[in-house]
Amino acid sequence: MYRLDRETSQDRWEVEALYDLCFAPGRTALSSYRLREGVPPVANLCLVARDPDGIIAGAIRFWPVRVGRAEALLLGPVAVHPTRQGEGLGGMLMREGLARAAADRWPRVLLVGDAPYYGRFGFTRLDGVEMPPPTNPDRVLGWGNWEGVTGRVTPWAH
Repeated sequence: MYRLDRETSQDRWEVEALYDLCFAPGRTALSSYRLREGVPPVANLCLVARDPDGIIAGAIRFWPVRVGRAEALLLGPVAVHPTRQGEGLGGMLMREGLARAAADRWPRVLLVGDAPYYGRFGFTRLDGVEMPPPTNPDRVLGWGNWEGVTGRVTPWAH
């Protein structure tokens, strides 16, 4: 059984180590990371999944961005330790993170990912939403109310 907690500043390095383990070297060079630079994540939505021994087995983060003039959340990264994959932990993090985003009245969430996986959480391909290059437009997915929202994805302005 896993316990979901808000990520704290004390979790930062353990979460970063998990992301380093789960993603290819150079992950921070991806265009989505340019949107996160200098912008804190939305603390209430960043979660860690701990096993009974208190070890972090998974994590998810959300970041505020703009799409055109509209507010949105950029989901990611979400990761599960390789030894814990296949136990439904990623789905648990996704469902809880999206439920908290809805409860906090965020109208929309976007991510760059595989439609077959994220489609089961309600994500669909977004037309007219431009992530910074090089991003495959077929992998730009959205959840929530995207009616009339188009344009470039840009960092959150303070």
